[in-house]
Amino acid sequence: MEQQKQAHALVKKEYVVPFILVTSLFFMWGFARAILDVLNKHFQEVMGISLAHSAMIQVMFYLGYFIMAIPAGLFIARNGYRKGVVFGLLLFGIGSLMFIPGEYYMSFNFFLFSLFVIACGLVFLETAANPYMTELGDRETAASRLNLAQSFNGLGCACAPLLVGLIVFSDNQDAGLSFPYMIMGVVVLAVALMFSKIHLPEIVHEDDAMQTDTGTGKKGIWSHKLFVFGVLTLFCYEIAEISINSFFINYVVDDGWMNARDAAAVLSFGGLGLFMCGRFAGSWIMRYIRAEKVLFVCAVGTVVTTALVVLGLGVVSLISLILIYVFEAIMFPTIFAISLRGLGNYTKRASSYLMMTPIGGAVGPLMMGYVADQTTMSMSFIVPLISYAVVLLYAGKVMKTA
Repeated sequence: MEQQKQAHALVKKEYVVPFILVTSLFFMWGFARAILDVLNKHFQEVMGISLAHSAMIQVMFYLGYFIMAIPAGLFIARNGYRKGVVFGLLLFGIGSLMFIPGEYYMSFNFFLFSLFVIACGLVFLETAANPYMTELGDRETAASRLNLAQSFNGLGCACAPLLVGLIVFSDNQDAGLSFPYMIMGVVVLAVALMFSKIHLPEIVHEDDAMQTDTGTGKKGIWSHKLFVFGVLTLFCYEIAEISINSFFINYVVDDGWMNARDAAAVLSFGGLGLFMCGRFAGSWIMRYIRAEKVLFVCAVGTVVTTALVVLGLGVVSLISLILIYVFEAIMFPTIFAISLRGLGNYTKRASSYLMMTPIGGAVGPLMMGYVADQTTMSMSFIVPLISYAVVLLYAGKVMKTA
């Protein structure tokens, strides 16, 4: 009985400390990504730009993911997980501190470049941390383990709109936008120093000894149909998640429910707070129910709730909008973990391809902003609805192959 318990432990005993340390990174990049949802509305008000123009924040940020994902994968494959984390933290910290001169000149383009640098740092962190988490225990618990770590990403997402929203939507004109980024930059650089001093054990993949690389490795990766489908699905998921986050405040404010400051608080507690709880709950549920089944149920939930938002049913649509966060919570880590199954020594390279999918966060808000400008905010949710339908197709596929 003890052997069985040890075999299915969420984290192997020798990896508990690395698990805790790397989990802290999930909070940090969750915080950084969620600030964008507040910046969207803030720049619309301060600079008088349109919904589609403000979406350039997401475009530049997630363009960094697309451009840097493969270089990050190559860097980590050659230098290891720890150096990848340290380099990512350095870029993250430098980009954050660049907001200080950005606010001085009040240049929208300079802000965009700063966000691009931050994104380049985050892609190093995510390319290292996500696959690292899947290897810290048994394969059966990989999705559950990654969901637990990603729960702290959700905590960072929940905290960011509340704290930053209170600053940028404050009546105090002396409250600068650079202040939260300055604090974040200092903290991130301190964490980078810590990670440069600690020992983070490298994971030797079990398949390395059995699997031979007869070429560049690209054929081996792309011959895994479930992995290829996983890349497409994560791209669609990112379109849906980032689009909804980007225009949540606009949807609530435009329908007259509340002002922008209160909407930022609702996004933190109502939407992203439930998102965090959904990941904690999902991690626990997956210890008893297969990840594929949980993903399928949640995919159905997102399709139904998003459709209700599109229909514009007043309070029903508002409640549905918040419930989307519960159903989508487990999607990214679960799809990520499933897509890496059976890839062995291709894992690091495959992770870099999966980390290119946040470019969907650049495409989605542009499409949703355009539809919203042409029609209504409710109708613009057709963009995430189609994306969640693709996730549902993927969930159905993995259910059959499980």
